[in-house]
Amino acid sequence: MAEEKGRPRHRALRAMLRNPSFLVGIAVLIAVVGIALAAPWLYPGDPLDMVAVPTLWPGEDPAYPLGTDSLGRDVAAGLAHGARVSLLVGLSAAAIGLLIGTAVGAVAGYAGGWIDNALVRITELFQTVPTFLLVIVLVSMREPTAVGIALAIGVASWPTVARLVRAEFRGLRSADFVAAAVVSGARPSRIVLRHILPNALAPIVVTTSVMVANAILTEAGLSFLNLGDPNLVSWGTMIGDGRQLLRTAWYLTALPGAAIALTVMAINLAGDGLNDVLNPRSGNQ
Repeated sequence: MAEEKGRPRHRALRAMLRNPSFLVGIAVLIAVVGIALAAPWLYPGDPLDMVAVPTLWPGEDPAYPLGTDSLGRDVAAGLAHGARVSLLVGLSAAAIGLLIGTAVGAVAGYAGGWIDNALVRITELFQTVPTFLLVIVLVSMREPTAVGIALAIGVASWPTVARLVRAEFRGLRSADFVAAAVVSGARPSRIVLRHILPNALAPIVVTTSVMVANAILTEAGLSFLNLGDPNLVSWGTMIGDGRQLLRTAWYLTALPGAAIALTVMAINLAGDGLNDVLNPRSGNQ
């Protein structure tokens, strides 16, 4: 019995290992996460400290291989510590949005009736406001911090997950295994958590990767507009600080911009690979 349960997992693992998109995306993400985790050891000082002559170009001084910015801060240290902020905000915001969206979508899809209609109207109300505009409003209500930014992005991004989860639950609530659980006297909460939700996880997992990528881009946009945490270095802050020297020191925007693009691309590749493996229509299971 245990062997039979393990076979689908082994097939999924083998499919992931054969998927080039997933492997490339995961390899890049591991590298980015490794740099973020090692940042305090690689660059133990404060990345906001002025350590050298301003606007040193990459390669000009071996002590600062990626150069310095307009204030003499180490660009490499900023990129390493900025990875921590961007990944932390991205993952936290995605987790918040996933939690809210899954809860709303599960209740709406399973309960149906007036509860479903009410939650759908609330979801549509949130979707009438552009996500980035709503995030700006929420962040502007108080002094911006990394926690507040993650919370604002998560609160603004949950409707997409809610609609997806609702559609999955509406399709699964009439399945035979759900009917059997109802007949056996299982409580609705147990049916939702133990029977329906595990069968709806595949599209949710894929959507989560998109949410993380969007959260990283949103945080970068906020920092570019000087709405990020002023006490932390992020890739968006570095781009915003370097835009005034775009003609004379373009590397100040190009390097953090490349870090954002590479990370988002890796997340999307990993998500596409997961979709190929987890999607029953792909034939890779």
